[in-house]
Amino acid sequence: MKHTKLIILLALSSFLLILNCTNKQENNVALNQAPPAAFPVSQMQPKTVTGYQEYPTSIEGLINTEVSPKTSGYIQKVFVDEGQKVKKGQVLFQLETQSLNQDAGAAKARINVAQIEVDKLIPLVEKNIISAVQLETAKANLAQAKANYSSVSASIGYARIKSPIDGNIGAINFREGALIGVNDPIPLTSVSNITQVYAFFSLTETQYLDFLQNSEGKNVSEKLANFPSVNLILANGNMYAEKGKIQTSTKQINQNTGTVSLRAVFNNPTQLLTNGNSGKIQIPIIYKNVTVIPQVATYEQQGNIMLYKLGKENKVSNTIVKVKAAIDNLYVIESGVDLNDKIIVSGVGKLRDGMTISPQETSFEEAIKPIATLFKN
Repeated sequence: MKHTKLIILLALSSFLLILNCTNKQENNVALNQAPPAAFPVSQMQPKTVTGYQEYPTSIEGLINTEVSPKTSGYIQKVFVDEGQKVKKGQVLFQLETQSLNQDAGAAKARINVAQIEVDKLIPLVEKNIISAVQLETAKANLAQAKANYSSVSASIGYARIKSPIDGNIGAINFREGALIGVNDPIPLTSVSNITQVYAFFSLTETQYLDFLQNSEGKNVSEKLANFPSVNLILANGNMYAEKGKIQTSTKQINQNTGTVSLRAVFNNPTQLLTNGNSGKIQIPIIYKNVTVIPQVATYEQQGNIMLYKLGKENKVSNTIVKVKAAIDNLYVIESGVDLNDKIIVSGVGKLRDGMTISPQETSFEEAIKPIATLFKN
């Protein structure tokens, strides 16, 4: 009886062992037959994209003229205020003229005396009573008296200090009662025409060469004329509404700074900009028919930017790419991939070199679309 039970137990154990091995074999077959994971892939295509480079800039009015006195005296009246819009010829300051008026009266009297002397000598010369030399001397004295009077009259006119241009008043450096002179180093004020403004900025030698080589034209003047409009980023980070145009370049490298100075002009209809404003010039750089990839298709490893290409038998291989520029959500590629390649455009963090995938064809336009921001701070 015991022998029979032992046989039954052995048979049952053998059956369970065979059943367990069969289940493992079935599971292994099922695992081996599982399809590869699906990843979106896209065929490379050439694109034309526009990037921007930014350079610090300083702003000045189209015309910025200092107002200085042409005669010395005390300021009697200031007729304008800082920031006020004025017309050419408008009186800005009035100097005290009491002493000048007295000088003018004395000069006028000297003219009368000299004129009387000339009138008296003329008939005497005609009658040969006196020498003509005496008459010429008297005429010279008359001319000198008239010149002195004209000088004093001009000084009286200069006492009314007028605006040299249409524009806006800057800082007023002297007020009523101040004594000013023609040799003062500080001007009374300045008048600026800010209907347009200049934005001055500098490029390094390398940047300037790139700028010229990426511009169309036979010479620098043509290249500047053909260059696209530029943007102005204001000090508060906002984009200025008006587009600007690069007008001039010094065309010479400053030996002290190693830079080339350029000037752009912007319309200023609302007079938002004025002398002394700062900001950044934003210059467009157009990359024509270049290879681009979405940044989400890449990952970084040991300082290199890498992506996965789709190879034979749907196996992926990681590749180092050299980036020329980053524009929004895209990389402009200098080397590493070409237009014959297909790349995996997302989910690269789950891939390994040599891994087999199930490629899901995605249009290139769809692949390079920026990802929408769901949440904003």
